[in-house]
Amino acid sequence: MQKTLRWLSQLIVLSVAAAGALLGAGPAQAATVGTPSITYSGVSNPPTADKPQSKLWWNDGSWWANMWTTGSGWSIYRLDRGAATWVDTGVRSDTRGTTSSDTLWDGTHLYIASNVVTLGNSAAGQPARLYRYSYSDGTYTLDSGFPETISNNSSESLTIAQDSTGALWATWTQVAGATSTVFVNSSVPGGSDWGAPFVVPGAADPNPTPDDLSAIVAFKGDEIGIMWTDQATGTAYWATHEDGESPQSASSWQIREAIKGNKLVDDHLNIKTLQADPTGRVYAAVKTSFNDGSSDPNLAQLVLVVFKPATGSFEQTTIARTGDCVSRPQIMLDTQNNLVRAFHTAPSTSVAGCTFTGVAGSIYEKTASMDNPVFENGRGTPVIEDANSANMNDVTSTKQSVNAATGLVVMASDHVAKRNWFSDRSLGTVPPDGTAPVASFSANPTSGTAPLTVAFTDASTGDPTSWAWEFGDGETATAQNPSHTYTAAGTYTATLTAANEAGSSTATTTITVSPADPPEPPPTPSINGPADTLAAGPDGVLWNYPANGDGGFLPRTRIGSGWNGLKDGFVTDWNQDGVFDLIAQWEDGRMSYYEGKATGGLAAGQVIGSGWGSYQVTVGRWRRADTYPGVVAYDAAGTLWHYPNTTGRTLGSRIRIGGGWKGLYITMAEFDQGSTQDILAKRSDGSMVLYRSTGFGTFQPGPYPVVGTGWNTINSITKLEGYQGAGTYGLMSRLTDGQLAYYPIHNGTWGTRTMAGGGWGAYKIFR
Repeated sequence: MQKTLRWLSQLIVLSVAAAGALLGAGPAQAATVGTPSITYSGVSNPPTADKPQSKLWWNDGSWWANMWTTGSGWSIYRLDRGAATWVDTGVRSDTRGTTSSDTLWDGTHLYIASNVVTLGNSAAGQPARLYRYSYSDGTYTLDSGFPETISNNSSESLTIAQDSTGALWATWTQVAGATSTVFVNSSVPGGSDWGAPFVVPGAADPNPTPDDLSAIVAFKGDEIGIMWTDQATGTAYWATHEDGESPQSASSWQIREAIKGNKLVDDHLNIKTLQADPTGRVYAAVKTSFNDGSSDPNLAQLVLVVFKPATGSFEQTTIARTGDCVSRPQIMLDTQNNLVRAFHTAPSTSVAGCTFTGVAGSIYEKTASMDNPVFENGRGTPVIEDANSANMNDVTSTKQSVNAATGLVVMASDHVAKRNWFSDRSLGTVPPDGTAPVASFSANPTSGTAPLTVAFTDASTGDPTSWAWEFGDGETATAQNPSHTYTAAGTYTATLTAANEAGSSTATTTITVSPADPPEPPPTPSINGPADTLAAGPDGVLWNYPANGDGGFLPRTRIGSGWNGLKDGFVTDWNQDGVFDLIAQWEDGRMSYYEGKATGGLAAGQVIGSGWGSYQVTVGRWRRADTYPGVVAYDAAGTLWHYPNTTGRTLGSRIRIGGGWKGLYITMAEFDQGSTQDILAKRSDGSMVLYRSTGFGTFQPGPYPVVGTGWNTINSITKLEGYQGAGTYGLMSRLTDGQLAYYPIHNGTWGTRTMAGGGWGAYKIFR
């Protein structure tokens, strides 16, 4: 929904509320709840905004916040709980009054990401920066080399997360005209040396509306997750990436639809996870758009979406309804009481009804069990409310889970009175003497060759508040879930000491590191040539079976993973650079191009088309004059088309070849070993028909000869050049029993069939 409409509607609602008060109508006067804090000026946006971001953190027994200081800029404050006052530490970060921030404390360093806020088109030359601070004895010190630049563009919001290797990740949306783009970037471990921002690899819809946002979270101890909304399709997307994999390879990402349906999403999004949860559950609060154009007060307005990695499923429950008039959610996870705490803005308790969702007023809280989240009806309990100014909005807190030791602190802004407010509450009693935490953790992997990077995941019980790690090689850490690299061979004992105010306990495990492997030979392309056979297994792993030049295979080599969902694949030198590439036709209708690298592996996939789900496809140089191979395919109606590859990367406008091809299995091949590619078409009765090409994009006049029978026992055909030696040509075919059979072709005649092995039934064989 447009921001200007929201702003105008807020003015209307406030005017109506004020008029009602003058007439003596409406509910009783609101109470004051929460504590007023510092006033501010000189900053464009509410200092506690934006919805996906966190401004607070817990460290060393205190709550801290990144707050705007009038005349100075963003500053680190500490909460003096006894005096109910935020104390300025004097440590400044960004001085730009047009920025907003997201904070992250990892147990060793404080990270503050600061982005220039724009609600329209993103502007270049407005860098988003990352500040890193070290902490000692109550003092934060900016580390040398910081701030680093995350992006050179402004954005409405930007959030950060840290993976198990120590690398920082960021996501944001950039607006250009009538659309926006979901961007990602990552650093090396420690937050330095950021690369060039990139679009979420493999995403079918990385271009939501200009009013949509993205958010990022680290979960399960070894994955990063990005969620973004697209109001045009009513979808919340969920993209996950395993730590240590290539950031920009599409095969390293898995894209799911967390929510999909008309008006099921808006641009209000907040996402959290339990740092010590071995199951990796992720909780996201998402606002719907059901309030747009509907007067029904019982539709879901805020929903909680829970992702469970073990099953890959999403569970959804309603937090509040359209009649509650809530917006701008913030999720907190309370491990002390096993609760999901949902905070949001709604009209003041002195305002009845809901003229328009998004009106500032007061901050409310609702709770539900983390294991079975069911929220009671209504707006919830007010936790921040000013009886004299119904303008509270933009609640914020920490990315961390909270417990009895931390208590619960949330903060909000009154952007009319220009003052921050906060709520500070107990979550129970800190465990008494004798109930120290029980230390426990997992390590992955526990053995391997040097250098070996191990991710340690805390699983301690009893509410620890600090973690001390000794890795056995003289190195230590205090993060809850650190990673450590063992550089030398040996057997190491890793020790965790988990502590709280009641005491501490320890746990250990053994890490075995073997000597480093000998240097690998110089890199070569993963696909040796047109004689190789590629296949994707049922687990999505892509393998190359190199030909030995004598009618057999050398040992297979692994090329990549994440090839689940492949409908058909093709091996070709798509850009004619001498290195073989892959064209992938996916079951969801996408067509992607994966450029082969001369040093091995594949570049990140580039989507070159969509809507291909019903097409039967073959790939090759259809016309003699074509510089690059292209695509020949027929559609659901049986019309055969040529899609030329005009640039070595993308497809040009299609050209009709003919009709009547429905039900045929087509393969482009040089049957006569001439200079033209023909079409071999397998009919349902098992006959193979040859359609000779003119070399100019058409077929020679008929009749079209049957060049083989009995092919109905074959369900995959791949043309190979050089399988039986230099100059040989033929078809590698898979029988219905899973065996491979090679059919040589000698200048328009078939040679003697040879068998090439069994067990191929479950594989997607590239053609």
